[in-house]
Amino acid sequence: MKRLLLLLLVSMPFAGVANFLLIPMDHSQTNHLKAYGLAYILLKEEVDVDWLLNYRGGSFMVRYTKTAERECKLRAISYEVLSDAAGGEITSGIEHPNVNMSTVKLHKAAKIAVYSPIKISPSEFENTDAVLLVLKYAEIPFDVIYDEEILKGELPKYDWLHLHHEDFTGQFGRNLRRTTEVDIKAQEAIANRHGFRKVSQMKLAVAKAIKAFCAGGGFLFAMCSGAETFDIALAAEGIDIVENLDGDGVDPQAQSKLDFNKTFAFHNFKLQLDEYDGMAFSNINSSAGGRFWDGGNEDFFSIFDFSAKWDVIPSMLVQNHEHLIREFFGQTTAFSKQTVKPNVLIMGNSNRSDRYIYGELGRGQWTFYGGHDPEGRGGGGRRMPTDLNLYPNSPGYRLILNNVLFPSARKKKRKT
Repeated sequence: MKRLLLLLLVSMPFAGVANFLLIPMDHSQTNHLKAYGLAYILLKEEVDVDWLLNYRGGSFMVRYTKTAERECKLRAISYEVLSDAAGGEITSGIEHPNVNMSTVKLHKAAKIAVYSPIKISPSEFENTDAVLLVLKYAEIPFDVIYDEEILKGELPKYDWLHLHHEDFTGQFGRNLRRTTEVDIKAQEAIANRHGFRKVSQMKLAVAKAIKAFCAGGGFLFAMCSGAETFDIALAAEGIDIVENLDGDGVDPQAQSKLDFNKTFAFHNFKLQLDEYDGMAFSNINSSAGGRFWDGGNEDFFSIFDFSAKWDVIPSMLVQNHEHLIREFFGQTTAFSKQTVKPNVLIMGNSNRSDRYIYGELGRGQWTFYGGHDPEGRGGGGRRMPTDLNLYPNSPGYRLILNNVLFPSARKKKRKT
């Protein structure tokens, strides 16, 4: 009887003091991707979330509620219930000046838009868009928009915009295996409605509107050819770089006329101007010329380790349980080092190319991420949608979701 009473007395202080819910993001987590979705849902319900940078893989901590615990169970997310004392001990340990950790408070759910032709046409290839896949899997709500919505001035309604394997040069992907006749006709119809003689002119107007969105405080996340062709279109403003598709030829002086001051990330690149010579747009793409894997015999790229207390922004964007991430292919696989501007922050790379990069424009920020699908290693990953039920702990997809949560923080400027 005395032994039972002692056990009750020992356990009683913990029975009614469930004050914090810790969602670890290290290797103990059963579903990293769903954990981001839970963080977003809590933010949408106006619950502040602490993002514990570099603590157990970038864990999340919130005030305990039965609702939050139930949501963890429904999504098979690993969690730990903590007392006030335990939560305070974690927080004070993180804030110690000698540890590379920091706490960032997330305050609101960003309003998310995905730029995709599925808005206007079947675009079956878009079903493999990694961001569409992971937003759906993590149960994070988003709107699909395309050229029409941007030309009508609807971008300011959003905080976060994604571009994937889009072609902003007006060349329809440089390969008709990717863009169908239905897709082309739909884009031409939008151009006609808005008074553009060519799709390339319309795409430039869209790219400039996206640039203005970012400069005004929006966050742009681009992957694959969306990142490469976006900068090419900006650099080629007023220059014809489209062979025959628009009824005339390429400006013979196109290369020398490029204005790299207008671009976000890339400079000194060389255009691929031969008509449909493969699928390459320029030498920004590290896999141009048939070299599929950017590191030759290497299979991984590494993400950098930043100071969580001083370089808060990149620290948020690289939170992960792995620091080496498997390479993956794309129409733009990764970015050739010689084409990346010196003021761009490199967050992930291999010996031969830069894979994950960041920059600022006006009051906004952008991230470019090379490749098509972090779990697609070859042709299947480009043509068949990845089943994320098989990859709930994907470190490559975690980088995408870091960007989704990024606008929810009170951002601090980098000091180094």
